Amino acid sequence: MRQPETAEPSEAGLNGDVFVSPRHLAGTTGVGDPGLAPLLALGWELRHDDLSNAYVTAPDQKIRLGYLPEGEDDGLWRINAYNDLFAPPVWGVCFNDSCPTEFVTAFTTALAHAYEEGPDAYLAPPEPGHADRDPFLAVVPLIDRGWQFDRPHHNVFAIRSPDKLATLEFTTGHLNPEAELTTRDARWHLWAGESADRPAWYATASTDTPVPLLTAVTECVSDPAPLPRWRQETFSYVKGMARLTPIVPPSPPAPTPLDIQRAASRRPAALPAASVPRWSTTSRPALPGPRR
Repeated sequence: MRQPETAEPSEAGLNGDVFVSPRHLAGTTGVGDPGLAPLLALGWELRHDDLSNAYVTAPDQKIRLGYLPEGEDDGLWRINAYNDLFAPPVWGVCFNDSCPTEFVTAFTTALAHAYEEGPDAYLAPPEPGHADRDPFLAVVPLIDRGWQFDRPHHNVFAIRSPDKLATLEFTTGHLNPEAELTTRDARWHLWAGESADRPAWYATASTDTPVPLLTAVTECVSDPAPLPRWRQETFSYVKGMARLTPIVPPSPPAPTPLDIQRAASRRPAALPAASVPRWSTTSRPALPGPRR
């Protein structure tokens, strides 16, 4: 059952000073750890090359993730799955270097769950009409949140966000398997901005990418809750398009009776008033006696 949607996340523990909405106009946080965490939590192997690129490999060697800040192109995250360790990947997914980190984390979290279920989950290709593997399931979260269908080309179905600044494209017909893994000419193409040629960010997925993994991303992308970012880090949102709302620090909690009692016990004791003679307003002072 889908959880109730909230317009704004809890402010506790937020890493940012503004909310970015809609969230598809956010950008990368610049930190890759959250995207790696779900896989590392399963004990996957982590290694680095001389350029500080990171590689995470499943225990059975059949899923490999590359976090490539020093890669040959802007494909920062590349995840591939294999039936045979010496054969080309069965499926591949790419998130570019501007993609919101939360969307990557949604994918790797779903991938970790699928891996725990076994190869029948993480290697299961889409299958039209299948209860759990129909490609249409990946589009349902978008439809439920008001995204609208479009047909930009004769062989492309698209669905766009209400503000028309995010688009998921599905290309029909035969595609080159190698190109799907190395270029943006993939079965699934998700991007934000005004033009697919110059997107604010993009993500691609090849033909046989399991539907639950795709659905995890579309569910996250279309979530109405804004994302926290730092205003000064202008790379972390689409400047001029995204709406920024200041995050107001939460008010301190009201003191409880116990807090008041403890504060009183720590308060220093009042000093006694000094004993000094005081003139009365109702009597006159005694006159001094005669000098001798």
